[in-house]
Amino acid sequence: QLQLVESGGGLVQPGGSLRLSCAASGFTLDGYAIGWFRQAPGKERVGVSCIGSSGDTTFYADSVKGRFTISRDNAKNTVALQINSLKFADTAIYYCAVLYACYSGTYDRLYDYWGQGTQVTVSS
Repeated sequence: QLQLVESGGGLVQPGGSLRLSCAASGFTLDGYAIGWFRQAPGKERVGVSCIGSSGDTTFYADSVKGRFTISRDNAKNTVALQINSLKFADTAIYYCAVLYACYSGTYDRLYDYWGQGTQVTVSS
């Protein structure tokens, strides 16, 4: 049974950095595209980045391009999201999900499942 656990969030000042991790249990991420989403207060959940099954394809939303980096470690069954130069607008709960594929602007989930997410708060 698929379980995804997001971690690494926290309270940071603008300009700071965090490294988020998505760990899977009961499921092997290897061979699947993975996406990171975020949901800001009062807003819909949106995709911000994805990585292809082999790790050679990545996409980023325009709002995070150049500041976020997605990577995967199939041996550890994890996907990471390095987030730098944090802005107030990055405040949100961040989630990971298994995708059908990783294409620019497409974040269709393979399974109707969300983990608990990890809170990122940018505040001075």
